Amino acid sequence: MESPARPALFDFHGVWMTCRYTGNWDALQTFQARPDDILIATYPKAGTTWVSYILDLLYFGHLSPERQKTVPITERVPFLEVTNPGLPIGTELAEKLLTTPRLIKTHLPVQFVPKSFWEHNCRMIYVARNAKDNMVSYFHFARMTDLLPEPGDWTCYFQSFLAGKVPFGSWFDHVNGWWRKRRTYPKLHFMFYEDLSEDTGREIDKLCSFLGLSPSAEEKTEVMSGVKFDSMRNNAMTNYSTYPLMKFDVSPFMRKGQVGDWKSHFTVAQDEEFDEDYKKKIDPTLHLRTEI
Repeated sequence: MESPARPALFDFHGVWMTCRYTGNWDALQTFQARPDDILIATYPKAGTTWVSYILDLLYFGHLSPERQKTVPITERVPFLEVTNPGLPIGTELAEKLLTTPRLIKTHLPVQFVPKSFWEHNCRMIYVARNAKDNMVSYFHFARMTDLLPEPGDWTCYFQSFLAGKVPFGSWFDHVNGWWRKRRTYPKLHFMFYEDLSEDTGREIDKLCSFLGLSPSAEEKTEVMSGVKFDSMRNNAMTNYSTYPLMKFDVSPFMRKGQVGDWKSHFTVAQDEEFDEDYKKKIDPTLHLRTEI
């Protein structure tokens, strides 16, 4: 597929976005959720594919092994707001899902989520990743796909990220917004990427408790095996190698997945500047770990 021009950033109701995520806005905002839908929400590159695959395996892994080998995760768990040229529109993919429940992913800040998800009291799972690792991962992703604006070099991107001038806006606004929402919306399960890295089994147990699932020991073992980072990186159905417009010669979609990789990118001065900014912007009740 011919690569499209990289999209431009613009201010969209106070959040930096591109036409790839606002081009279907009316249909997105009137999207009809179902009461049993499960919405997986994250800031980009915070563990979206990981948690999507965990949920897909928990619900459907034992029911349809063949599906695991033939249907990419991008179709099993569609990206609700996406409108990439020449590819299926996210809302349409979600509407066509035959699974029950429907698993749907989004990077939308909490204020942009379609009203029907709230009206139907849908279960939601938010995954937060520490900002330093999230920044590094998002930078490398922007380098390897023309679906995002040109990131520039690391120094340039560092400043853009701090200013929130990247698609889906400020990491701080995004994470703070979803964190505060859980105080008034009990069907929101808030997860941390670092906890999932530290003890995947423990976090899967918490997910199952939230969702009312009771997998057998054998099923849980299969899920645990399937969602290991190296397993997913080598799985064509989860590593985005089947998705057009990704430049794997620049960087893999699933690069390292490590907690603390930011240390190989941040200079001492950048670390100090970031920490000062972080103290001003983060919700004081929210504690994310930058190493485990």
